Amino acid sequence: MIGPRSLEGTLIRVNYCNEETGYVVARLEVPDHRDPVTVVGNLWGATPGETIRLTGQWIRHARYGDQFKVEAYESVLPASVAAIERYLASGLIRGIGPAYARRVVDTFGSETLRVIEEEPERLLIVDGIGEARLARIRDAWTEQRHLRGLMLFLQEHRISPTFALRIFKAYGPSAPLTIREDPYRLAREIAGIGFKTADRIGASIGIAKDSPRRVAASLLYLLEEATEAGHVYYPSSRLCHETAELLGIRDVALLQQTLAHLQEEKAVVCTPLPGDTAVYLPLLYQAEEGVSRRLALLAKAPRLGPPIDLPRAIQWAEARSDIRFTSGQREALQKALQAKILIITGGPGTGKTTLLRALIEILQRKGVRLLLAAPTGRAAKRMAEATGREAMTLHRLLEFSPKEGKFKRNDVRPLKTDLLVVDEASMIDLILMNHLLKALPPMAALLLVGDADQLPPVGPGSLLHDLIASTSVPVMRLTEIFRQAKESHIVVNAHRVNRGEMPHLPEFGTADFAFIEHNDPEAVRDRVRTLVTTEIPRRYGLDPLQDIQVITPMNRGSLGVATLNQDLQAALNPDGEAIVGGGRHLRVGDRVMQVRNNYDKEVYNGDLGRIVRIDREEHQLWVRFEQGEVVYAWSELDELNLAYAISVHKSQGSEYPAVVCPLHTSHYVMLQRNLLYTALSRGRRLVVMVGTRQAVAIAVRNARLRERHSCLPDCLRREFAERGP
Repeated sequence: MIGPRSLEGTLIRVNYCNEETGYVVARLEVPDHRDPVTVVGNLWGATPGETIRLTGQWIRHARYGDQFKVEAYESVLPASVAAIERYLASGLIRGIGPAYARRVVDTFGSETLRVIEEEPERLLIVDGIGEARLARIRDAWTEQRHLRGLMLFLQEHRISPTFALRIFKAYGPSAPLTIREDPYRLAREIAGIGFKTADRIGASIGIAKDSPRRVAASLLYLLEEATEAGHVYYPSSRLCHETAELLGIRDVALLQQTLAHLQEEKAVVCTPLPGDTAVYLPLLYQAEEGVSRRLALLAKAPRLGPPIDLPRAIQWAEARSDIRFTSGQREALQKALQAKILIITGGPGTGKTTLLRALIEILQRKGVRLLLAAPTGRAAKRMAEATGREAMTLHRLLEFSPKEGKFKRNDVRPLKTDLLVVDEASMIDLILMNHLLKALPPMAALLLVGDADQLPPVGPGSLLHDLIASTSVPVMRLTEIFRQAKESHIVVNAHRVNRGEMPHLPEFGTADFAFIEHNDPEAVRDRVRTLVTTEIPRRYGLDPLQDIQVITPMNRGSLGVATLNQDLQAALNPDGEAIVGGGRHLRVGDRVMQVRNNYDKEVYNGDLGRIVRIDREEHQLWVRFEQGEVVYAWSELDELNLAYAISVHKSQGSEYPAVVCPLHTSHYVMLQRNLLYTALSRGRRLVVMVGTRQAVAIAVRNARLRERHSCLPDCLRREFAERGP
């Protein structure tokens, strides 16, 4: 079909919205067209009821016929009374929903939008609108005006409108001016925007290719990227090489001079390496030095507490719990009662929880002050259930203050405890550990419990692995599997994988672990959906919304988190009241995950909840988490992702009644032994893997850990040697 390259109409429905890319399939009501037009492309921010002007081209789809492919769009204020009412009823303006839209339009007719823009105080004559609601409407209208301007600016510079709300939240109404002054801030400060996008704007405003400003921005960006990948420092040679590649320059002297200038400005810290230089962001350098120094000081200080007859205490704990400890547990318990610092590590079924319970009971009996903590809310809840004592997240333990942006517990106001026990220690990153050690009094003892063979933390460093590698801290590794655990195929297979052996792969329905083979990715995807929606609920009596969690190695692709979430939302919650916009298609009843720490709301990266209510007039959404209900403004919805499917990394520290895990050769870049081991360890009653035996074999063979640059082991050895026993 040949037709105009522009189109204007009212968006009446969004049929499909890809949260990963912002790609939308929608229906547009266009004057002079008998039927609504199908439009496809990036329509981030467009809301049903809104009038929009599109630029693009007509295409013919083999199955769906004529479609208008969007290249750019802008919001247009509607003209007719009916269109104005639809626009206001869409929920774009906080404080006005369908009911108030009708009242306002009945009062002002075609003058409605002019009144809101120029004489908003006249809205007070509308029944139900008072001063408070008027203030919300005025603020929302102003925000929409600024957003429309920002959307046009972004499209001029070929930046996806998907990022408009994030940019507006970061920089406010002056966002275009802020970006023009320093476009490279986008790469550093806005999640999802890379250096090349920021650099394109830089070029358009005249920043030269060899500008030191451009080189410095690239160096800092790549250093931040290295931190995101888990590195504590980055070698100067690699940093400069990657910067040269990114910028397309070969002036080595310019790169070195710029790096030296960044060091003079204290934007980076450089320290010598054999044959190279370690380049740190200052916060990470301070954290590495701080953890090393504080652990050495902690180890040197005496441990206070009442004397304990170890053999008698262990005998008492065995009698109390009616069990017989293994020799490894007995030795670990003795060390935990004596050592200033101890790491206890081991896989599933090796009795870490039993040991922890016994330790707590002995010390409670002796009147020792104890604190229990874990990195996440889910891990803290599991710890509390297992021990019968309160356990807190590390952020709550350290009393993080969102207003001040810092922890209230520190070396000036330390924790009041004789022993701090931290579970799921493999999830702790270097920065959080530094804050924790600041708050731990020198006379206290520290016990870290975790599985060192699981994935490293999401944040920088491999803390537990580095502590063990340093040989400076005593470590007890539990290896003997309890008799009851040996009966579980989940536990047995997890240990087989960890030893580099192929797991046993029984058929579905014959054991608590099953493997279902499909070679075609679409067949894997279809089977995952039917397992969650029908097969597992029917055979095991589990609730697909409460009890079954899909975990997958990757975020992108046909077997990635985003695609599987869309499939499962359509299958499990097709009819919930929905909101569409901001790259999100969320419904009441959806399972969602908080994807970044929000200290004001006291919800943290990885927390799972369910959407329970939407208020279109107030632009608010309620999510019920384990700790209670949390309210989100629509401008905060980028903090939530669908969570019918999550990544293996996001599943750390959690257990679920049933886990379904696709594992296919299309996941090749992520197929590692520790990832498969972590995935297997997430299910309590059932684990079902769907995919290819080849993918399983690749993961089992690939024991090579992804390199994370860190000097922590060397720093620990140096500090412990200098301070002596």
